[in-house]
Amino acid sequence: MNFSLQQTSWKKVRTTSVAFFQREEKKSVAATIKLLGRNSAGAAAEALLAAGDMAGKKEELFVLYPKRSEASAKRVFLVGMGKPDKLSLETVRRAAARAAKRAEKMKSKSLAISMPFVKDASGAQIAAAMVEGVMLGLYKFDKFFKVEEAKVPVENVVFLNEGDNLYGSTADEVNAAIEEAQLISNAAIFAREMENEPSNNKYPETMANWAKDVGKEHGVKVTIFGPKELAANKMVGILGVNQGSAKEARFIIMEYMGAPKKDSAPIVLVGKGITFDTGGISIKPAAGMGEMKGDMSGAATVIATMKAVASLKLPVNVIGLVSSAENMPSGTAIRPGDILTYSNGLSVEVDNTDAEGRLVLADALIWAERYKPKSVIDLATLTGACVVALGHVTTGMMGNDDSMMSRLKRIGDVTYERVCEMPIYDEYDELIKSDVADIKNVGGRWAGAITAAMFLKRFTNYPWVHLDIAGTAISDSAGDYIPKGGTGVCVRLLTQMLKEEANS
Repeated sequence: MNFSLQQTSWKKVRTTSVAFFQREEKKSVAATIKLLGRNSAGAAAEALLAAGDMAGKKEELFVLYPKRSEASAKRVFLVGMGKPDKLSLETVRRAAARAAKRAEKMKSKSLAISMPFVKDASGAQIAAAMVEGVMLGLYKFDKFFKVEEAKVPVENVVFLNEGDNLYGSTADEVNAAIEEAQLISNAAIFAREMENEPSNNKYPETMANWAKDVGKEHGVKVTIFGPKELAANKMVGILGVNQGSAKEARFIIMEYMGAPKKDSAPIVLVGKGITFDTGGISIKPAAGMGEMKGDMSGAATVIATMKAVASLKLPVNVIGLVSSAENMPSGTAIRPGDILTYSNGLSVEVDNTDAEGRLVLADALIWAERYKPKSVIDLATLTGACVVALGHVTTGMMGNDDSMMSRLKRIGDVTYERVCEMPIYDEYDELIKSDVADIKNVGGRWAGAITAAMFLKRFTNYPWVHLDIAGTAISDSAGDYIPKGGTGVCVRLLTQMLKEEANS
């Protein structure tokens, strides 16, 4: 898909469809009608307004048909954005996704979008949001259909700048933002592809191969630990969780050292990579178990973020660590009551084999210490309790790095990959005490998302943030640009944070 910025009239732009975004106010709709001019499209828009059918509401999308003599485009889309006081970059993202989906549905190969005004947003930010909306909105995981639906993909998207007003940005800045947004969106799509791949095609070795592909393409150093290296480094959590599987476990290390000072403290990203989670001996209910192909979403986000960072050539040091295993029940599987002793000497009673994510993450968190990190951020589809608490709207966030948590909250509000801080008070430690080991891997019925974080905290002695993406990584329904299935959540959030870090 190609994106470009053009300063021209909508009547002259050589696309099959043109989209205008309208605020839910009469003056905005009137301005669109004035811009359309005295022609059949303008007359149709006036009629819609007069009838009270068009008001700029956020779910509106009208299609008008100008005469051939009036415009190059065959169609004009009037896309509602909603009330002016609610407008944001997220509004633009969603409107762009709806316009792109309608263009594809109508077999329109090309689409022009008139750049809207958003208070306190630059032209570069608006253009980036539109790129994200278009690319993420058009994503579909359809590789396994026997007969593909006959469709005409949207190949070219033009951002129209009719009045030479880029809202405080130069054309070069807008073009640079378009290019960056494409790279970041491609990375988020890559994460979705990994998440949605079925588990008969996806094993720990597959995760390692995806990481190696990123390394080869973008110059990221990738090191893979198999069973021998895992045993040598006493990575008992990964080995323990995987011991019921016929497949081999992997630990993946991705190193991107882009900062001018290669020895400056890196930010370390840690991802849970359970390629399928049956629950093990503590087996899950059958209903909905197929979703557990996405239990490696944290790992997908880490690998995809490393791809984005390397594609952007950010001057920052970033390490990606992935603990990958398959949690299966068998005669060799780990059992409730087993005790694991980690390389840092901490012993863990396995009280429930379905609380496996924290067991594999612990190995990675111990490994992260060797980098003397500036901050460590782990991501995991860790607890159903987080979904109960926050639903599918917000990622749960806990940790001891207040500065990083504040940054992620601020950036998440802009990317709309929002995070909500939850407490990790010392009193919660009581819930994971064990009678036979230092700690146990579950804390009972109460505060499940928090006790999981308290477990992870025991393996950190550096600035650390935990993101529980159990509710946000997999969507059970489609939105404007969020598909049903894997969402690629936090790729955009982490990449924007690392862009800031590179410029700090």
